[in-house]
Amino acid sequence: MSEWDPTSADGKGTILRVVREEANRMFDLAEPTEAWKAPTACAGWSTADVIGHIVDTTEGYFEAFDAARRGEAREAYGTAGMGARANEQALAFRNLSQHEMMDRIRADFDRMMSTLDSLSDDEWENFVVTHFYMGPVPAWFYAAGQLMDYGVHSWDIRQGSGRAHGLSGDVADLLAPLMFLLWQSTVRSDVDRSPFELGITVSGRNAAGYRINVDADGMRYAQGAVDDLPAVIDFDAGSLVLTAFGRCNAGTVRGDAAVADRFLNLFYRI
Repeated sequence: MSEWDPTSADGKGTILRVVREEANRMFDLAEPTEAWKAPTACAGWSTADVIGHIVDTTEGYFEAFDAARRGEAREAYGTAGMGARANEQALAFRNLSQHEMMDRIRADFDRMMSTLDSLSDDEWENFVVTHFYMGPVPAWFYAAGQLMDYGVHSWDIRQGSGRAHGLSGDVADLLAPLMFLLWQSTVRSDVDRSPFELGITVSGRNAAGYRINVDADGMRYAQGAVDDLPAVIDFDAGSLVLTAFGRCNAGTVRGDAAVADRFLNLFYRI
């Protein structure tokens, strides 16, 4: 369904709606005084650090859009060091108060949403903006980035509370097809890359089968039938997102378990 395809201008309204909903949920989670220093599912991070991370990320988006508008070329930092740098940047805000940080993230959010809202259909799909870590990507990727931050990190805050909970279906359905891009960008250099293939199926609004090929050049994927492949991993949309982000180990493995194991251990975490 095109309205659930964030890469298409037809899906712009849907993803921006869901980003707003998830951001407001996060703000509600982070506003109570007792929540600020509470632990989250991100090792070593409190709610305050999650907010710091999103402030850092979003303000980096402003710089990226400004540079793209000026036609400036930027070199990407790469994803290999993303986890360590993101941690360092998030912790740098610990000297600021909860009030200061909540005001700042709300202002950043409003500015980012205004930037995304103002994009034309052509800009949404074709305007290239160099992401600090990922390199040149189309403008829609920044809406997906906001959804990853607000949707997945809200899950992290809830997880830290110890209460049972789940990932929003709207978040999961929008992000699920993009997890293959995430995997493709985080293949480890120290693993056996002798060629293999397997299939992955995903349920939800963006239900599809994906044929995955891995070799010395990395990972490639395409939608297609998976019945002829040696192993298939079935995911619901939420389980795929949480597995790709390293929050859990999920999926139903059918066929050659060793092939599935090779795939699931192919990536470094960001």
